[in-house]
Amino acid sequence: MTDMTQSTEADVSVWRKRLPIVIIAAAAMLGAVFLRDYLSFQTLADNREALIAFRDENYVSAVLVFMAIYVVIVAFSLPGAAIATLTGGFLFATFPGALINMTAATIGATAIFLAARSGFGDRLAEKMESSEGLVKKIKDGIDENQWSVLFLIRLVPAVPFFVANLVPALVDVPLRRFVISTFFGIIPGSVVYTSVGAGLGEVFARDETPDLGVIFEPHILFPILGLCALAALPIILKTLRGKEGL
Repeated sequence: MTDMTQSTEADVSVWRKRLPIVIIAAAAMLGAVFLRDYLSFQTLADNREALIAFRDENYVSAVLVFMAIYVVIVAFSLPGAAIATLTGGFLFATFPGALINMTAATIGATAIFLAARSGFGDRLAEKMESSEGLVKKIKDGIDENQWSVLFLIRLVPAVPFFVANLVPALVDVPLRRFVISTFFGIIPGSVVYTSVGAGLGEVFARDETPDLGVIFEPHILFPILGLCALAALPIILKTLRGKEGL
């Protein structure tokens, strides 16, 4: 009887830990279905005058409300993160808009990171650590090059933001490293999209939509790829040194 009680309590404890990430997953699915039309560029265009008026009358409140909405969008993986970044630039200019966007994005990313780590990360990391073969090598490789890997997944434009939030949680990355690498790793993309948002006034005047593919323009993409190469350099050097030692 005691063993059954302990087992039940353990199961309840596991599901209690998993509840936040389950809620996030459910919210993400519901958001993808019901909020996509609301968290859109058209919504921003339709409400731009009201947003500017609110910002002009209540600047600090506007910053706090905007950040809270941005945090919720990122934490629950809702559609509209790119639009939120544009909105930050539109309302607060490239600076301090980029800083506001980066701070909110980092807080939201940290929330989903903690939820995922609490629900699955510790147990998965233990299994990976105790396993053998390829899985153990992957875990060891990430552990040995955590800073480089964390910056790489933030800098590479092709890596979805939510993936970059979940993967570190599943390999037991320390919270401090995650927060630092997230904040500084998203600087290039945040500045680019915030600056696009800062120029939305002219886009609205021409009744156009912004070019969100601007980050793949050569004059922007090549410097970001250079940063990626710099982040990957320690991994490359360790690999070469390892081969030399064989």
